[in-house]
Amino acid sequence: MNLRDWLASVLVVAVLAGGQGLPREPQREAGNSVTGAFEGWFRNADGTFSLLLGYYNRNQRQEVDIPIGPNNRIEPGGPDQGQPTHFMPGRGWGMFTIKVPADFGDKKFTWTLIANGQTTVVPANLKSDWELSPFAEASIGNSPPVLSFDEKGATVQGPGALTVERTAKVGVPLPLTAWITDDGKFTNSSGTKPREGTPPITMRWIQYRGFGRVTFGNERPSAEKIEWNGIGTKFTGKATTTATFSEPGEYMLNLTVNDYSGEGGSGFQCCWTTGKVKVTVTQ
Repeated sequence: MNLRDWLASVLVVAVLAGGQGLPREPQREAGNSVTGAFEGWFRNADGTFSLLLGYYNRNQRQEVDIPIGPNNRIEPGGPDQGQPTHFMPGRGWGMFTIKVPADFGDKKFTWTLIANGQTTVVPANLKSDWELSPFAEASIGNSPPVLSFDEKGATVQGPGALTVERTAKVGVPLPLTAWITDDGKFTNSSGTKPREGTPPITMRWIQYRGFGRVTFGNERPSAEKIEWNGIGTKFTGKATTTATFSEPGEYMLNLTVNDYSGEGGSGFQCCWTTGKVKVTVTQ
C-alpha cells in the first residue's frame, strides 16, 4: 500500500469513530479491526428518533463473524439491537437503525466490537451536528428508492425496517426477487451525470447474519426495466438472484438499493434504501 492510500484509510477510520481514538493501522488482507459507524440520527413522524449505524471492516479480504454477545454488543438495552454479526470487507453504509423515544435527550448507546483481538467502541447519540435527512436530498428533492420483496407486498423507503421471512434447504438456491421504484432524479457530489441509458438504481445483496456461508448467484443483480424513460423520469423494475446456504441455521440477508447518488449517498447520507430477508435453512 502506498502512503496516500495508508493516510486515506487512517482518515476514514478517524471519521467513522466520531473522534474516538482508534489505532492507526493500515489496511491489510486480514487481521485488522472492525468498527461500528454511527452515521447520524433522524426524526420520525411520531416524535421518536432513529439512530442510523453501519460498519467499517478494515480487512480487504477477510469476512468477519462476530456473534451477539461480549464481542458484539450495544449498550444499554442490548447486547442485541439488530446489528450485523457477519461483516463484509469494506464499508457497510447505514445497515440498521435503533429507534429511541422522544425523551431520549442526551443519553447514548455504545457499540463494542472485538475482532482479531482488537476492540473498538463507537457512541451513538442525538447531538445536533449528527442530524440527518435520509429521505430527501434538499437541492432537487431527490428521494430514496422504494423497495418491496413481493410484487404487491409491503414497501420500505430509506433506511427502514422492512424484513420478510423465507425458508430454504442447504445447497438448494433460494430465489430472491426485489421490486424497485425510484424518482430517477440525479444528484451526486461529483456532478458528473451518468451515461444516457444507465438505470438510476444499483443494488447489492450481502450476508448480514448467520455463520454458514451464503453464495449469491449475483450479489449485484441488474434491475429489469418495467417502466422508465431516461434520467429524471420514474423508474420501475425488478431484479432477481439466488442465495445458496452451506449449512442449516438462521440467516439474515441485507439488500441495499442505491439511486444515482451512489453508495453512501456520495456523502449526503441520502438516498438509499435497505431491506432484510430472514431465512430459516434446513437440511
